Amino acid sequence: MKIQSSIIENKFLRIRTINLGATLFEFFHKSKKTNLILNLGGIRNYLYKNLYVGATCGRYAGRISNSKFKIKNKIFSLNSNEGKNTLHGGKKGFDRSIWKIKYKSKKKIIYQLLSKHLDQGFPGNLYVSCIYELINKTLNIKYEYNSDIETHVNITNHSYWNLNKNKKDNIFNHDLKINSEKYLEVNSKLIPTGKYKSVKDTINDFREFKNIGKKISLIKKKNPKKLSNTINQSGFDITYCIKKNQKNYVATLKNQKNNLTLGFFSNLPGMQLYTSQSLRYKKKLFPYQGICLETQFFPDSPNKKSFPKTLIKPNKSYKFFTNIKVN
Repeated sequence: MKIQSSIIENKFLRIRTINLGATLFEFFHKSKKTNLILNLGGIRNYLYKNLYVGATCGRYAGRISNSKFKIKNKIFSLNSNEGKNTLHGGKKGFDRSIWKIKYKSKKKIIYQLLSKHLDQGFPGNLYVSCIYELINKTLNIKYEYNSDIETHVNITNHSYWNLNKNKKDNIFNHDLKINSEKYLEVNSKLIPTGKYKSVKDTINDFREFKNIGKKISLIKKKNPKKLSNTINQSGFDITYCIKKNQKNYVATLKNQKNNLTLGFFSNLPGMQLYTSQSLRYKKKLFPYQGICLETQFFPDSPNKKSFPKTLIKPNKSYKFFTNIKVN
């Protein structure tokens, strides 16, 4: 398995990617002289299992209950890699696959992957493109895909954001705002129940800027009457339903210390907030060192009729984007 990295850049940003997992390895802000995401150090470290650091997750980002779904009365059994459930596509999801470089220019790179019929149990020969393109102070991430038969698809980027100059500093000095009034209720295995819950009067309310450190401190102190079951005892792992708007605005992340700000924009209906409470990699990565803002469809949509549909029709092209803008 040959790993190679590629760089695209302009006068504002330098983006380094890896063909294994179509991974975002570096998001370098030139004027601040700061890399804004975590990585594993040397690119060969990505050969070994990691916590999806910077990777493109698929075929299905998020969890699928009991590792199965039904299409036209036919049940498809998937690869289980989190107990009885499937997480981020199974044991060898898109994050563990070598993507081909289809096109490369100074400001744009296109990765392509063929996921064959019954790859990790998913039906259909699925052709996927992951496109990274720089336009001024914005990184555009686009996913385009099609299949020869009906199948379920949900793709996201799993970067861990840290806007501190020193990456050993945690994210407690980060503030977050999310364009969402509802989140998904989940069970003890973080599988959605199918119910939508209001963020009002809950710890999950980020409609205005809230400090991550203070929120996590509240979780640890915990008042059971105030906390929902969408968080464990140490951080957030929760799906937000993004409120539709003309600008496709999703969220804003900012650092109190250096005033660095990131704006997230997407035509996807949800965003997974994960505060990396379980993050550990050798002596390099540790809990609360990064924050994941994963734009995507909802977890377990194939088994939840009320959720936005992830079933794609044969020979039809689907296109979704996430734009990340620096201040």
